[in-house]
Amino acid sequence: MTNLAPRKRAVTRPTRPGPAPGATRAGRPWTLSKTAVNGALLLATLYTLLPLGWLLAAAAKNTPDLLGGNTLTPSTFHLGRNLHDLATTDGGIYFRWYLNSLLYAGLGAVLCAFICVCAGYAFHVHAFRGKEKLFGLVLLGVLVPTTALALPMYLLASEVGIVNTFWSVFIPCLVNPFGVYLARVFCAGYLPGEVLEAARADGAGELRTFWSIGLPMVMPGYVTIFLFQFTAIWNNFFLPLVMLSDNRLFPVSLGLYSWNAETRAFPDFYPLVVTGSLLAIVPLVVAFIALQRHWKAGLTAGSVK
Repeated sequence: MTNLAPRKRAVTRPTRPGPAPGATRAGRPWTLSKTAVNGALLLATLYTLLPLGWLLAAAAKNTPDLLGGNTLTPSTFHLGRNLHDLATTDGGIYFRWYLNSLLYAGLGAVLCAFICVCAGYAFHVHAFRGKEKLFGLVLLGVLVPTTALALPMYLLASEVGIVNTFWSVFIPCLVNPFGVYLARVFCAGYLPGEVLEAARADGAGELRTFWSIGLPMVMPGYVTIFLFQFTAIWNNFFLPLVMLSDNRLFPVSLGLYSWNAETRAFPDFYPLVVTGSLLAIVPLVVAFIALQRHWKAGLTAGSVK
């Protein structure tokens, strides 16, 4: 008896072409592979941390080691001696410079960020005549470098009579056109119009609405502007150089510059400059680490609805 059942035909599946030359198994170019990306990130990290590592090692060296090129050798350790010399040289004036920088940068960044948030809130919420033209003038101020304004500000301070005083450096730190721009962007992303209208419907005035509703909602933007301005004021050098002649009013950047200028005649200032530079970066690191939660929230504003 013959078997009349149909025979199954063998199905041949098409073979997939192999990876092209210079490509990974996933079909991506080798430059986008995980190994290549991680390697590039590792090199960038090492490149970024190398100056910090050199500074950490150099701060523990004495003058012969620094001048002899033995910065990275682990044989000697003089950090305690360098800190003692830093605290006693010129009557401990370094820590006076340090306190001046904390006052300039800390108080100046707090007030400047608040002024910028107020201005950005006004530009976003309120409608008034010539608003966009005025905001364009603010953006024009972003394009002007601060070094170009040092001489005009000196002439203005000279007319007012505040040259070589605390106010000659502190008052210009309160102005930041880029901070006003950022504040308006943050207000546009964080302040729904319905919330403000609800507050006004409940009888809240404009100042109460800003203080109780607007300012807490744009706090990530406030922290972001504060960090930018704190870093800018802390690293500010040219404006104090123009305005100040009394070394008791110097910020730490200008004070270290004055010590570095004396290293040619007095090489013993080399360890002081290096150790002082190491201590000078501590407030910046602390500020970014302490406020990174608010800062990250500000950078992702509007990404999730």
